[in-house]
Amino acid sequence: MAGKVSRTKLEALSPVSFLVRVQIPDRPGNLGSVASALGEIGADILSVVVIERVGNMAIDDLVVELPSGRPPDVLITAAESIDGVEVDAVRPYAGVLDTHRELELVEEIAAEPGRGQQIFAEGVPKIIRSGWAIVFGHRSGGAEQLAASTSAPQEGYLELPWLPLPRAAILDGDEEWVPDTWKELGTELAATPIGKPDRVLLAGRPGGPKFRTAELARLAHLAGIVAVVLDG
Repeated sequence: MAGKVSRTKLEALSPVSFLVRVQIPDRPGNLGSVASALGEIGADILSVVVIERVGNMAIDDLVVELPSGRPPDVLITAAESIDGVEVDAVRPYAGVLDTHRELELVEEIAAEPGRGQQIFAEGVPKIIRSGWAIVFGHRSGGAEQLAASTSAPQEGYLELPWLPLPRAAILDGDEEWVPDTWKELGTELAATPIGKPDRVLLAGRPGGPKFRTAELARLAHLAGIVAVVLDG
């Protein structure tokens, strides 16, 4: 029938979302200038989260919608056209835009503590915008996988020389223990104890961006709250 567009064609025309991490000189008007530059290429900013401020730079995560068919490289070119702006990473983004899900996650764990570790593993990627999360326990024979998000890689047994882990840490993705597939994808890694050193959550971001200190602190704080719920 004339004027009718197929579902497949509509999906092909749908915009694509990307997570863009940028370093912006922390001066009034700079974020607005970046937004204008992105708007000129047809991109639409859906959300902005300030990750941290370092010196005179702000580290921001922008969730941006780009018209279908346009390469993500145009986002880098547009953002970096503003003096002093650097793009750390651009990756496809299909997560929720609500960045204040901690309370909701804790309440969900409290309602089903028997599934608490699995719920935590599934919830962390939505909160810190990682690709996946795995909960490990330390046993005399090494690391034991206790729970994992549905997107987590299936590696079977892993030797984790840093386990037990006394405090949250950003890990080196090039270390010998890291699987080759993770290295090939440029996976950034961070881990935090969940109440005790021999129970940890490992989060990965294939392709980056790197975990920032403020993100690690947020993850550690959340893990501490979850530990109280799990062990209580």
